[in-house]
Amino acid sequence: MGRGGEPRRVHAHDGDLGAAVARAQEGDEAAFAVAYRLVQPGLLGYLRGLVGDDAEDVASDAWLEIARDLGRFRGDGAGFRGWSATIARHRALDHLRRQKVRPRSSALEQDVLELPGPHSTADLALESISTVRALELVGGLPRDQAEAVLLRVVVGLDAPAAARVLGKRPGAVRTAAYRGLKRLAAQLAAAGVTEEGPRTLGEST
Repeated sequence: MGRGGEPRRVHAHDGDLGAAVARAQEGDEAAFAVAYRLVQPGLLGYLRGLVGDDAEDVASDAWLEIARDLGRFRGDGAGFRGWSATIARHRALDHLRRQKVRPRSSALEQDVLELPGPHSTADLALESISTVRALELVGGLPRDQAEAVLLRVVVGLDAPAAARVLGKRPGAVRTAAYRGLKRLAAQLAAAGVTEEGPRTLGEST
């Protein structure tokens, strides 16, 4: 549980992940493969929200950097998720700059995570839809809210970890995630889901 009795999104395999990372740092290639399998799905979902169809390429670049710098990492399984997300985010922003796609606004990064209660409407709403549909809906949010939701729900980071990824305060991150999830819940409740294709976070509204 997080502070104030709030549920913390802890991945069931974070203990296994921490152990795999420690072995990988000692040169165990099989352990690195385990770490990759545990982290890649969430990382790829996050990158899809940032760069759309280029997520696989950006993830490959991120993993090359993760492998290269693994010896410098210090922390547990949850820490590794956050560290990996930070590297992936940097690679995604580099990619957007190369594509000459300007992120919507740096104010977008002002805010991500912990939900207000264990059974919030927004939380339940987001969990009730498919991953693909969720990414389509999240793509329509302001970028600060979208990144907050992606880091919270897809990557599984808590507020302090997500704040470190974004270079923001945990409170701002919680606010953004909460607003984003409430907005998604309202869209679902109104059955107002657009039929437009998913957008990347670099596109303007």
